[in-house]
Amino acid sequence: MAFKLAICSGKGGTGKTSVAVNLFQTIRSKWTPKIQLIDCDVEEPNDLLFFRDAKQQDRSVIHQSVPVIEESKCTFCGKCSEYCEFNAISIMPSVQYAAIDPNMCHSCGACLHACKYNAISEIKHPIGELSSYATNTKTDILEGSLRIGSPMQTRVIKELKRAVASDSEIMISDAPPGTSCPVVETVSDADYVILVTEPTPFGLHDLSITVELMREMNKSFGVVVNKAGLGDREVYKYIKEEKIDLLADIPFDREYACQYAQGRLLTDTPPLIEQAFLKLAIDLKNRIIHD
Repeated sequence: MAFKLAICSGKGGTGKTSVAVNLFQTIRSKWTPKIQLIDCDVEEPNDLLFFRDAKQQDRSVIHQSVPVIEESKCTFCGKCSEYCEFNAISIMPSVQYAAIDPNMCHSCGACLHACKYNAISEIKHPIGELSSYATNTKTDILEGSLRIGSPMQTRVIKELKRAVASDSEIMISDAPPGTSCPVVETVSDADYVILVTEPTPFGLHDLSITVELMREMNKSFGVVVNKAGLGDREVYKYIKEEKIDLLADIPFDREYACQYAQGRLLTDTPPLIEQAFLKLAIDLKNRIIHD
């Protein structure tokens, strides 16, 4: 079974994706080729931008089961609406109107249970896509893409994680930014979580929120400080006071930042940054072996 590693950040712009793809590349070249990178930022996936040689292997539509109301059988009693906790069902008995909003439905099945007249059935409603890519000779990158307007991020992420190859030794999930439900779903089955932050007041604020979430979820985690050398030292003070493992300092480098902006993140990596990721990969390997 694959060791599941999730990479998160409390805020956008800390360098979460750069850590995810560099760590993936480092582990794949120095440790094991049996690794998969899962882009769980389904609203704005961008891991693939840094793998220009990637070839698409497969693409499939992800569906959600959504109930529909057959008005010829409906008595407009409103029971289904009462059972729906997500306010997805509108019933207007006075004009004999009944409708279900698929964008608010969570496919819980409560309305089917509530209806005693068999007026509700289910159809498949597309909510996103799952794509797989190969960068060498095997499929090693999975990407989820949420359909515009759909709020079903967590369902797409669940389908992504189900698609992981059975022979993978390492699975790296690049989580969405923030601490909302899609992040919770991404890290829910993770064996270890890397929190990426930056040495700024905003970075520290959002890191503290993410740390609270990890502790509430009882997750093992450590911190990578990206853009080290900028900002202040408050984030280091917080990490020390909270007795959190500092996994790595990734130094700020202007040329490296330019490479990122051009989608050339993995080419001509500055030696100090390359060494930082190699050290991080070795540290993670030791943790996995000892666990």
